[in-house]
Amino acid sequence: MTEIKHIVFDIGKVLIHYDPHIPYSRLIPDAAERAWFFENVCTHDWNIEQDRGRTWEEAEALLLQEHPDREEMIRAFRLNWHEMVSHSYDDSVDVLTGLIDAGHDVTMLTNFASDTFREAQKMYPFLTLSRGVTVSGDVGLIKPDVAIYKLHADTFGLDPASSIFIDDTLPNVEGAKAAGWQAVHFTGADKLKADLAEFGIKA
Repeated sequence: MTEIKHIVFDIGKVLIHYDPHIPYSRLIPDAAERAWFFENVCTHDWNIEQDRGRTWEEAEALLLQEHPDREEMIRAFRLNWHEMVSHSYDDSVDVLTGLIDAGHDVTMLTNFASDTFREAQKMYPFLTLSRGVTVSGDVGLIKPDVAIYKLHADTFGLDPASSIFIDDTLPNVEGAKAAGWQAVHFTGADKLKADLAEFGIKA
């Protein structure tokens, strides 16, 4: 097995929680109406374009054309974004900081809008501890596009075959493998420790 020299973490749902239902459970108490809103207005596909680099102004304007009667709830997405990242996964953060403290080369690769990522770093300072981070919204590429993994490797001087990527989303894990990386599917800190141990990394 190839020796792992570089460890790359995803962020959302690996190190910090993310759930847009948190503020909207308050804003749209009716579960059926809320489900309709996320299926038809502020959809996952709409939000992912902010991760790709589209500005919130552009994103809101697009929806306001289609749903002018929903302006307050559309604008509430960005206004209440901080509530969506409600807490960190402390056991995962302990793995991250332990690897850094042990001298491993740790970077991060995340699908995240540029501005909200900077807010997240202020909320969760451990997001500033790795050697560096590739933010999709900064570079105009998103996982699982192989190009973003190649860009990250080039930016930080990683040997893909000696790099291991940790992500909660299977297509993103497969994208890393397609780029020549090792990769593991994150489902919790204990499994992550076991997965890293199989690669000879004590966490």
